[in-house]
Amino acid sequence: MSNNSILLKIENNIAFITLNRPEVFNSFNRDMALSLQSILDDCESNNTVRAIVLTGNGKAFCAGQDLKEVTSPELNPGFKKILEEHYNPIITRIRNIEKPIIGAINGVAAGAGANIALACDVVVAHEKVSFIQAFSLIGLIPDSAGTFFLPRLIGFQKASALAMLGDKIPADEAERLGMIYKVIPLETFEDEVNKLAYKMANLPTKALGLIKKSLNQSLTNNLDQQLALESKYQIEAAGTEDYAEGVAAFIEKRKPEFKGR
Repeated sequence: MSNNSILLKIENNIAFITLNRPEVFNSFNRDMALSLQSILDDCESNNTVRAIVLTGNGKAFCAGQDLKEVTSPELNPGFKKILEEHYNPIITRIRNIEKPIIGAINGVAAGAGANIALACDVVVAHEKVSFIQAFSLIGLIPDSAGTFFLPRLIGFQKASALAMLGDKIPADEAERLGMIYKVIPLETFEDEVNKLAYKMANLPTKALGLIKKSLNQSLTNNLDQQLALESKYQIEAAGTEDYAEGVAAFIEKRKPEFKGR
């Protein structure tokens, strides 16, 4: 399945979603934003999909908003529509889909592209990648949940500086700061991403979804609320087929075969 701006390939229970406007560094226009939302919805409802990889085609992961769209009167949907109908729904989908989403950052991630990357569950990048909160450089503020996730990932002071100064952060520094999970050598990047996705697609999917929900709610819960939530979700996880399989495999000293149920 594909369209002009987004590519989708599903194999081995993994959905590979590729941003596909390489001529403009995969920057978003309205068609691309709406297409990504639709494909994320399809992946959420497709029971054969147990992990999702989000990456880009060409030299960039995503350069954020296509400025040609917002500077052309006949194309410009306006910032209210761009935020409420494009980026906010993308971030909401990434966080609410109860399947692991791997951000496989293949090139520069700037502006909204950087913050879409940071919203993923596990973010890996190769050694040539850089992340840029480019908003202030054109008189804007970080959107796409940048002001939400960035200070929680790297701390308030560092996030404030990056948001205001628009510094380019190389992948190795992003890993050191805790902004991303891991840097992978360029020559093995695709192979390592595939291995990671395959591993996650064969883990107990229901448990991963509950982990994701727990982490989402931990961002606003107090300790008592989070303890109660953990109890609720642990009981739910203990009722899955994958839990029964995991325990049986442990006792029988064999590798578990999780089915995502």
